[in-house]
Amino acid sequence: MMTDPDDNPIFEPRAVRRAVAIAAGLNFGYFWVQVVVALAIGSVALFADSVDFLEDTAVNLLIFVALGWPLARRALAGRVMAAIILVPSVAAAWMAFVRAQNPEPPDVLSLVVTAGGAMLVNAICALVLSRIRAHGGSLTAAAFLSARNDVLVNLTIIAMAFVTAWTASGWPDIVLGIVILVLNATAAKEVWEVATEERLAAKALADEEIDDD
Repeated sequence: MMTDPDDNPIFEPRAVRRAVAIAAGLNFGYFWVQVVVALAIGSVALFADSVDFLEDTAVNLLIFVALGWPLARRALAGRVMAAIILVPSVAAAWMAFVRAQNPEPPDVLSLVVTAGGAMLVNAICALVLSRIRAHGGSLTAAAFLSARNDVLVNLTIIAMAFVTAWTASGWPDIVLGIVILVLNATAAKEVWEVATEERLAAKALADEEIDDD
C-alpha cells in the first residue's frame, strides 16, 4: 500500500487482487465443510449459507479477473454479481419449501459448531475486503457486502440453534432460510445501485470525450 501527497492510502490492483484471492480461497474451502454438514443434518439455514459461500467464491474470482476492465464493463459485471447474489436466496426458498413438508429439527450441536466456523471465516473475509472495498467500485462493494451480511447470518444461525433446542421444532431453521433470502436480496439491491452509478459515470466520461473531439 502506498500514500498520496495528502497521506491518503492508494491501493494498487495487485493488493486488491491479493485480497480477493484470499477471500475466494477461504470461501471455497469452507463451502465444502458447510454443504456436507447441511445436507447431513437437513438444515435449511445452513444449506443456504453453504450456497452463499460458493457464491462468494464466484464473486471474488470475478473481481480478480475483471478488476482491470474499463468502468463500463465493471458496471456490467457489478450488475451480473447483483444477480448472482440472489442465487442463495432462491436455493434457500426452495429448500425451505421442501423442508416445510416435514419440519424435523436439525442437530443443534452441528449447527452451532459449523455456524461458528463460518462466522470466523466470514469475519476474516470481511476484514480483508473492508480495506479495499472502495477500490474497485461495484466489484469490491459486492464482495464486502456479501461477507458482512454473512457474519450476521452466522450469528443468527447460532441463535436459531438454541431456539431449535428449546422448541424441538424445525420451523426456526425454515424461518431463518427466509431471513437469508431477504438479506441477500438487500445486498443485491445495494450492489445493483452501485453498478448503476458506475454505468452513469461511464456514460458521462464518454460524452466528455466526444465533446473534446
